Amino acid sequence: MTFSSITFLFYFLPLALFSYYIVPNKFKNLILLIFSLFFYFYGEPVYIFIMLFSCIVDYTHAILIDKYRNMSKIFLLSSIIINLSLLGFFKYSNFFIKIVNDITNSNINYLNIALPIGISFYTFQTMSYTIDVYYKKVPVQKNFISLSTFITLFPQLVAGPIVRYIDIYNDLEKRKHTLDKFYEGVCRFIIGLSKKVILANNLGIIWNSIKSSSYNEISNLTAWLGIISFTLQIYFDFSGYSDMAIGLGKMFGFDFLENFNYPYISKSITEFWRRWHISLGIWFRDYVYIPLGGNRCKKTRWFLNIIIVWFLTGFWHGANYNFILWGIYFGILLIIEKLFLLDILKKSPSLLQHFYTLTLVIIGFVFFELEKNILSYLKSMFIIKNNFIDKQFLYYFVPNIILIVFSIIASTPIIKNIIEKNSILKFAFLMFGLILSTAFLIDESFNPFLYFRF
Repeated sequence: MTFSSITFLFYFLPLALFSYYIVPNKFKNLILLIFSLFFYFYGEPVYIFIMLFSCIVDYTHAILIDKYRNMSKIFLLSSIIINLSLLGFFKYSNFFIKIVNDITNSNINYLNIALPIGISFYTFQTMSYTIDVYYKKVPVQKNFISLSTFITLFPQLVAGPIVRYIDIYNDLEKRKHTLDKFYEGVCRFIIGLSKKVILANNLGIIWNSIKSSSYNEISNLTAWLGIISFTLQIYFDFSGYSDMAIGLGKMFGFDFLENFNYPYISKSITEFWRRWHISLGIWFRDYVYIPLGGNRCKKTRWFLNIIIVWFLTGFWHGANYNFILWGIYFGILLIIEKLFLLDILKKSPSLLQHFYTLTLVIIGFVFFELEKNILSYLKSMFIIKNNFIDKQFLYYFVPNIILIVFSIIASTPIIKNIIEKNSILKFAFLMFGLILSTAFLIDESFNPFLYFRF
């Protein structure tokens, strides 16, 4: 069994919940910390020490920032350097070695170090704490167990959402546990599980099959079917994990912020990025974009700030040129919208706005997903060939038409709006999702989340 197997969670969660609820309130953070460390240790026995080191670094640096305000900037800088150095070493070493080898024609050996799961997420979380202490937005946490619980909290540890200390520090010390909140958490968890196991995994089978084909030979419709399947897969995979994390959080008394808000109903790229991976957007806005000057500066500097933020957003996702290209691609689109296109879009028919947004988002996912042969895949999508449609398209589309149509509908608020009006229908829908998900889990032993690789 691997760490990314959801099956492990089914064994782990009941024991964690039972232990959590039988102890007095003053020990609940300690129980959460113990189970969070065990959860991480199960998959990353060695790298658990890296995460503990991050806890110690930010715990001590925040205290120093708060105690010695005349030297607070030095301690803040020290904390940021240590955190980013850890992230950079594990995530970007091979990328920079490759650049040096290409420029100098050297042959430096790659380090080939495994990436600690969740390091991109918990690094940003720990940095948010020290930065907010520095700006006096939150009080310093002098209880090491409480701070470590925040950093290691297993429901969202390995793939987000990125939970900032400022959003849950009250919950860390005093949170409410009610039956209604627990039930709400269970419902949210089942929704996320269903998204991942029923929809994302099966959409991924379509995409992985088409992805492994020769892009020069596939038909136009096959190329579109493949990348649309991935577009739906990554949404249900990542939003499914976020739903599970938010649901688990509620079971333990926490209220995490929403991370997705039906991004595929957006009418512009600007709106899309207000609805997709919301926690990452907030993090870059508060800790990079605004400190750079945001939009309160000359237009040229404003646009430079946008490009910097989106370059970093792409680079955060991975140490490959395609992620950087993906980030800059969206940065340029956002600048164009702010210059003039948003005004034109607002005067256009709603259907045209949706078509424009989804087309550009789908193209963006080609950059995001493919490390090479990006241009070949785009040609297969847009250059009309003799084989506009082929047997491969029919082979994947016909048996999966119900899956694809249902997934498209489920990426909008339609189903939620229907079941929320009827509690019996909602319960039946959730039970069906739970039973079907369990059936898939019994049949499969490996259920990786796409964002585990980041």
